[in-house]
Amino acid sequence: MNSQTSPLYFLKLGGSLITDKSKPHTPRPDVLSRLAQEIAEIYHQKPDTKLIVGHGSGSFGHVPGKRYGTRQGVHTAEQWRGFAEVWFEATALTRLVIETFNTAGLPVIAFSPSASAMSRDGRVESWDLDPLRAALDAGLMPIVHGDVVFDRVRGGTILSTEDLFEHLARHLSPRRILFAGLEEGVWADYPQCSRLVPEITPKNMSEIFPALKGSAQVDVTGGMLSKVQQSLAMAAEDPRIIVRIFSGEKPGNVKQALNDRGVGTALHAG
Repeated sequence: MNSQTSPLYFLKLGGSLITDKSKPHTPRPDVLSRLAQEIAEIYHQKPDTKLIVGHGSGSFGHVPGKRYGTRQGVHTAEQWRGFAEVWFEATALTRLVIETFNTAGLPVIAFSPSASAMSRDGRVESWDLDPLRAALDAGLMPIVHGDVVFDRVRGGTILSTEDLFEHLARHLSPRRILFAGLEEGVWADYPQCSRLVPEITPKNMSEIFPALKGSAQVDVTGGMLSKVQQSLAMAAEDPRIIVRIFSGEKPGNVKQALNDRGVGTALHAG
């Protein structure tokens, strides 16, 4: 398969979707299995589609990340022990994800940022993407995830899946970036959640801004506001990109999104 002609999608499975963020180290295996099956259906129906799947850390990595303040920087011996603990938790969840996807018949292979990426003050500075590109060309499905990385300014930090997607989008030019979480999309009246915003562009961002809030559970990498801002930044760099924020809790939504159906909130350059 030619990576230059086949459509490329990024799909993030939110940490709040695949884990119970109110209980440390608690996956949601039934949800994860259903999501894997939906992805497998698309994979078999549209074998030319290329997909990079990312996932959040949820109740795994976010809990020690908050305890040690890892995102802000890592310098002391205790903070480095915390760095290793966040890595351990993030890796444990990734193992559950790849086991579930493998059971669903998906040819997944994990690319952990901690092993190959460096950041500078919380942004990806370098990341050898040749192995990931080779995996896509071979018809494999790369898995990336929120992870600790060594940082030239902070010592160490945490990069979210959104941070990784922002860097990957710059180098791989996906056509769709899909964020599957618990919320149906972006709400105009959060936390009442009665009016869904169908689309967000730079033109109407100022109207939506007051309603955007951080996640209610433990989240060290930002909530909905951060996700919307990063989505618009990616679309601004490549106006062909359409980002969707939608609920993966509703069965069939991930499959619909991968079929380019209008679920949730669309974000684009306008």
